[in-house]
Amino acid sequence: MDLKRTSVFISLILRHQPEVIGISLDRHGWANVQELIDGINKTGKYSIDMLTLEEIVRTDNKQRYSFNEDKTKIRANQGHSINVDVELKEAVPPEILYHGTGEKYVDSINTEGLKPKSRLYVHLSKDIDTAINVGKRHGKPVVYKISAGEMHRQGYRFYLSENGVWLTKIVPANFIKIKR
Repeated sequence: MDLKRTSVFISLILRHQPEVIGISLDRHGWANVQELIDGINKTGKYSIDMLTLEEIVRTDNKQRYSFNEDKTKIRANQGHSINVDVELKEAVPPEILYHGTGEKYVDSINTEGLKPKSRLYVHLSKDIDTAINVGKRHGKPVVYKISAGEMHRQGYRFYLSENGVWLTKIVPANFIKIKR
């Protein structure tokens, strides 16, 4: 079994399209684990059981998923395009955060700043290496340095997801510059 491909499919379900397998998420993004497993197995594309799901959650290098305490529910930690409240904790960000993207988006970002597009939040990294890796998914990587501390002092809210990704609703252009 290809755990990575199965994980990508689970990400699609828990972040964007639970209806693909005929399930729904509650208002906090939680899905019933047994319904998720049954729905995935009904597609015929993947075969999954609880042990496999636990392994995917445990070994996912981006820590995309969380179980509730008794492992009857599961959700994606962030990255949703559907409107759910994953109960993010508001937090004071470090002075500097980073955002990785592809070179093709530079002109738009320099003019308009960072916007969540189809997602609920803009995703920011605490380190350059993570931002570079994210940027590589979009072509030639470009890393922006975000003045997160200054943004926070000016009233912008930041949230820290379960897996260490920093989130905010928008980053105006005056708070960003390309990391050279």
